[in-house]
Amino acid sequence: MSEDKTADSLANPILNSPYFPPEQHFELGPKGPTGTVLRGRRASESFIPVPPSRKGKKADDAQVEIDFDVTGERREQNSLINDVRQRVELWRNRGYPRVTPMTRKLLEHWAGADGQRDDHMLFCQREAAETAIYLAEVAGRHGEPDFRTRLTGHNETHNGGLNRTALKMATGSGKTVVMAMLIAWQTINKVATPRDARFSKRFLIVTPGITIRDRLRVLRPEEDVNYYAQRDLVPQGLWPLMFEAQIVITNYHSFLLRDSKEIKGVAANTRKLLLAGKNTDPFKETQDDMVSRVLRDFSGRAAGEIVVFNDEAHHCYQTLQAEEVPDPDAVEQPDREDKARNEHAGVWFRGLQAIDRKVGVKSVFDLSATPYYLSGSGYPEGYIFPWVVSDFSLMDSIESGIVKVPRMPVDDDAIGDAPTYLNLWEHIGKLLPKRMPKGQLPGDWVPPSVLEGALESLYRSYRARFEAWESHLKALGEPPPVMIIVCPNTTVSKLVFDWVAGVDLSADEAEPNIRPGRLPLLSNVVEGQWLDRPRSVLIDSVALESGDTFKKEFKEAAAVELEVFKNEYRRRNPGADVAKLTDEDLMREVMNTVGKTGKLGEQIRLVVSVSMLTEGWDANTVSHILGIRAFRSQLLCEQVVGRGLRRRSYAPNEQGRFEPEYADVYGVPFAFIPSDRATPNPKPARTPETVYSVPGREHLEIAFPKLAGYRVEMPERWTIPDFDEDARLTVSRSELALWVQNAGIAGIEEEVDTEEYRTARAQTVAFKLAAVLARRFAEGTFGEDETAASAQDGAAAPSAAATLGERPWLVPQMVRLAKRWLDECVTVEDGAFIGMLLPAQNLHAAAEKLYGALLRHQGERQRVLLPRYRPSDPTGSTANINFATRKVVVDATRSQLSGVVLDGPKGNSWEESVAGTLERHLDVHSYAKNDRLDFRIPYVHEGRSHDYIPDFLVRMTPQPDGIDRTLIIEVSGGQKSPGPTMAKATTARDQWCPAVNNAREWGIWQYLQVDDIAAASTEINQALDVLASTLQVIKSEPATGALPAGVH
Repeated sequence: MSEDKTADSLANPILNSPYFPPEQHFELGPKGPTGTVLRGRRASESFIPVPPSRKGKKADDAQVEIDFDVTGERREQNSLINDVRQRVELWRNRGYPRVTPMTRKLLEHWAGADGQRDDHMLFCQREAAETAIYLAEVAGRHGEPDFRTRLTGHNETHNGGLNRTALKMATGSGKTVVMAMLIAWQTINKVATPRDARFSKRFLIVTPGITIRDRLRVLRPEEDVNYYAQRDLVPQGLWPLMFEAQIVITNYHSFLLRDSKEIKGVAANTRKLLLAGKNTDPFKETQDDMVSRVLRDFSGRAAGEIVVFNDEAHHCYQTLQAEEVPDPDAVEQPDREDKARNEHAGVWFRGLQAIDRKVGVKSVFDLSATPYYLSGSGYPEGYIFPWVVSDFSLMDSIESGIVKVPRMPVDDDAIGDAPTYLNLWEHIGKLLPKRMPKGQLPGDWVPPSVLEGALESLYRSYRARFEAWESHLKALGEPPPVMIIVCPNTTVSKLVFDWVAGVDLSADEAEPNIRPGRLPLLSNVVEGQWLDRPRSVLIDSVALESGDTFKKEFKEAAAVELEVFKNEYRRRNPGADVAKLTDEDLMREVMNTVGKTGKLGEQIRLVVSVSMLTEGWDANTVSHILGIRAFRSQLLCEQVVGRGLRRRSYAPNEQGRFEPEYADVYGVPFAFIPSDRATPNPKPARTPETVYSVPGREHLEIAFPKLAGYRVEMPERWTIPDFDEDARLTVSRSELALWVQNAGIAGIEEEVDTEEYRTARAQTVAFKLAAVLARRFAEGTFGEDETAASAQDGAAAPSAAATLGERPWLVPQMVRLAKRWLDECVTVEDGAFIGMLLPAQNLHAAAEKLYGALLRHQGERQRVLLPRYRPSDPTGSTANINFATRKVVVDATRSQLSGVVLDGPKGNSWEESVAGTLERHLDVHSYAKNDRLDFRIPYVHEGRSHDYIPDFLVRMTPQPDGIDRTLIIEVSGGQKSPGPTMAKATTARDQWCPAVNNAREWGIWQYLQVDDIAAASTEINQALDVLASTLQVIKSEPATGALPAGVH
């Protein structure tokens, strides 16, 4: 097929009517859709489709393609599903023979054959219900194959004999409707023929969380809003029978054994004493007690009458014990998150077993879009539940228009083989904090440039969707589009939320200082004031679903939004007792009503989630998703993307099909290839060795200052320097993508261009750069958190704005300096743009370059830098050291410490060589390896504060003038990780040493970086000679930490 025809055939992803069996499907080649449309239904296979990277392909090869995770078990056809599907299709075409009269009435009503329905049902819903009915009433009878024997075997192996039947349906295809259909089928038949043991009118519905539990009240016939009436699932003449259904809806957490009333409030230690010597806990429920509690709303005591529905049933399975795993090499080791999910799955499964033992379970119907085993279950990640009998997959749903088409980055202009924003975590995971840095103020966070680029790019796409909503849907009362951001922990979610939605910077200032969010349409701050109705919300999804209370950190992070929502709730519900409304109840109400007209969450545009958004949240207004976390499997990817697949409109076009809708997704990679490397057996740990300050070696002590940062003594006027080589900066193509192409497996593609970076002028960059410099110079602190700087004096430091007001000339000077620096020192390579310096991380890196050049030039003329000591711990030394280490330790004699600790698992030969040189050197009075001494050099790299721990401190032999001289040595290369080596060395040489030398309290300090071990001895000799030659400089002019040319 030609490329034009391929593009034409893939332009519209919707091939089939949602109301009838699929008649055609895209042919899938080795790399996805070929553009050929094949007749008939696609066979069920266990794979998840993904748009592949097009980067590196020639232009004439660029067509809509798709990659697959082709691990063995995921490409195998699901034979049971396909065999059952074929028989159900034949049975349907024959008019549903061999079923009860009540069942026939229901099947004909759902198919529209009885003339009572005004609209069609989705075929995927009918097929799932038909499959369950066929297996219960037809299979194994009247010459039909008995698939039940195959199911029984799978259930004996995997489910301890529980009679489970799983129906696989893509997110948004109507699993709740199918549950209602099956409840109606079971109830009506049981009431009509009470002695028929195939049916029941008692149902236990188990959900993964509170949100789904509450939403499934639509399955109770007595509710004013119920699916049986709303979706016209029951013919009018059969309605009275539905009111005999007994339905209990619970979340699986109710299967956890609870404490008795007598033990509540008793201290943990007291409880331990009471339980001493007892094998069982008399203060905790038994399994039978739990079952009685869960089922207490059922009337009557007939055994074996319960039908269970597991909603999102991929959360319920039995794991294998280690000795039961058939092929351990094929099973990936679980991480902490996997272990937690497996533990929860066990709670759910064991709860059903307990119910089966006590009262009996007739059958279990599992519904899920992703009925796969997870890592750590004992089965390969993504292994489909063998008891799945029906499958309407994501591909089937896309081709039938039932769900939105997920579009992901397939190409961009960044370096690298894959689109940067497809798997964000690869680029930013190590740069994001696990906890809030000590002393960091709100609003100080500088996001990694790749993350900022992804936020800006996805926001640009969102803005276009928002403008379309304003033009066409807002006047109709439709809620706005919604973006979801999924974060790995509370810290990152708070940082991202403040950056996007706004943050209060007032602290102890008299005047309010509320900074708006960086993405205007999502900001909760407008014109310096918090909005009465927040556009963005921060949630803890796991706490909401389990019923747990929010953690203190989360409540503090979401305090403003919680208070605003309380005020809104009061306005909407006059007379309501808001004091009884918990924060969790309030946030749950907000989340349950996102995208629902007239409700509390109607106007929400952004949801930032602390962890995975659970399945209970399924707003149909989601248009964009950003994943800022690790995704180790395609299963997790599909579960996150599934939160955005529910359609906004179900109005068919003239052809009886739905128009395509799209959800744009960054950071959720639909690809996972497990490592095939074997994990070696752990080696025995090295015996710990103690390093200590040796008694009698007090004369070898080395004292040093402990700095929190540096104070800048502002000159009245900055002189324009002649920039040196270290001031040069090259802007090159990087992982930051300015142009991104998003595509689904078919359909309309989208191109997003953050042109403000591409078209920015040098003048704009100069002003932004000057603003960063002016703020830092005005604050007078570098290399530390502002709170630490102010805490030293016991009072708040003057604000940047106040200091700038006293020095109005500072900003113009900085602008002129920045312009000249950009002109003379910055090189922009082909394919790059000067505007690539604008993301905060890159802007701070550029500012650090210019700042270092200014200090080096200015410091030659006057004292610019002075040290800022740690408030409560300003000094340190090699005295009173005592610690144990498993690292390699070599003996030391010319050191107050007993030994030199070498880095690396086998020791660092370069460090050992340098230690040997120092032991023998006549000009060395003493030295120490900087391990556990707490000697750190604060530095800033790309806008973030860090601590640098150099390798050695060397005290020179006493000189005639009595001034102490100390050399700091860093041993680079060898086994060391490169890291931000230049920033460390530049700060040590051009900031730490000059600041300490200018204080004139610690003698003379200089810095040496050893890059070539063969020349180490020579470089150390030169460095010590230079250190001695600075004898008179300290008295007449501040010394820098620089060494002469040739010594670096």
